[in-house]
Amino acid sequence: MTYASAVEYLYGLQKHGIKLGLHNIRAILSRLGRPDRRYRAIHIAGTNGKGSTAAMTAAMLSAAGYRVGLYTSPHLVDFRERIRVNGAMIAESRVGELVTRIAMLAGDDVPLTFFEFTTALAFQYFAEAQVDAAVLEVGMGGRFDATNVVEPIATAITTISLDHEEYLGPTIERIAYEKAGIIKPGVPVIGGRLNEEAARVIQETAAARAAPFHRLGNAFDAHGNQAAFDYAGIRARYHGLSCPLEGRHQLDNAACALALLEAAESSGLRVPPAAIKQGLAATRWEGRLEIVDRNPTVVLDGAHNPAAAGVLATYLAAFRAAHPGVRIALVLGMMRDKAHRPFVHILRPHIDELVLTQADIARAATALELRNGLIDVMPSLHLAPSPGQALTLARRLVTAADLICVTGSLMLVGDMKALLRGWSLSPVRG
Repeated sequence: MTYASAVEYLYGLQKHGIKLGLHNIRAILSRLGRPDRRYRAIHIAGTNGKGSTAAMTAAMLSAAGYRVGLYTSPHLVDFRERIRVNGAMIAESRVGELVTRIAMLAGDDVPLTFFEFTTALAFQYFAEAQVDAAVLEVGMGGRFDATNVVEPIATAITTISLDHEEYLGPTIERIAYEKAGIIKPGVPVIGGRLNEEAARVIQETAAARAAPFHRLGNAFDAHGNQAAFDYAGIRARYHGLSCPLEGRHQLDNAACALALLEAAESSGLRVPPAAIKQGLAATRWEGRLEIVDRNPTVVLDGAHNPAAAGVLATYLAAFRAAHPGVRIALVLGMMRDKAHRPFVHILRPHIDELVLTQADIARAATALELRNGLIDVMPSLHLAPSPGQALTLARRLVTAADLICVTGSLMLVGDMKALLRGWSLSPVRG
């Protein structure tokens, strides 16, 4: 297939929806010769923060001279963002070749979902690229996520909060149980900023599987700010580190990444202090408190659940404190199945204008649907039917000294990035 036809084929697989389970992914990987067993894997789950943690981990390993695969989801603009080796996206030609091969091997008896197919594609590409290690972000949950076929050398669970309840369960404990499904016998597990209910479930699962459990704030921690922070780890100590990603929460993610590397050291992945410092400073992770324009400042953030809204609220409060008199306009677009009212309620004290819009995807709530659910939370609302119109309207509502924040969905963030780059949107968004 050509790249265009391969992406169209993958898009067509979305008709299968989301089917959590490992039968089909194991079947296709078996037909491929189990490419996932040809490199060391680091496996990262969590409601929020797992992508940033994965990006930092991969960057530090790359700085140490390793050949490193990074598999994340979703992409923002280009499908190939999901699959990288040492920061370089998979080539379009390889996507076409591998989609053709995997489709032929799957045949009619292994009906792969979009995510299962993409996971198999990534695992095969990493094997053919002869990576030393692959850093893998869980798509959803953990126990039945397609990535959970790997036999990792270290795992992490960054945070746990309510999200995807229709698939993972309605309580923190149930969601923690699903995410703890990535814990393997004897394999170290790193825990991030976890509440006590979640920590208890993860600790019990780790104990039952004889997996060493190291928790942020207990076994390791980071202190300072993005410009200069110190890491006190399981064994290691680092001083004067820096992280270019915005938000105090990124220090938690950096600490998790550093703890993961400590846990992976016994498997031969040794990262010297110079590579730690260089890799962290070089980390790039788009769409998470990412400043993309000035005068006014435009920030893109993929927050889409109440826990992430809390992190965003902290950032907005700090921005306002540092810029007295600033006005903040929020451009919001969310999926229909998300908690719209709690999300906006958390952000309400920090915003002056709210512009409602929708991402270019069928699952997105329309601006009118959002309005109908939010009118009593924030009576002064503006509606714009498309992301481009929403950004134009927001710019009219503020001055050059103010802030526009685009949030509510990584899909909306991807739409905005495409518009700002002058690109057309990728049809595959899940």
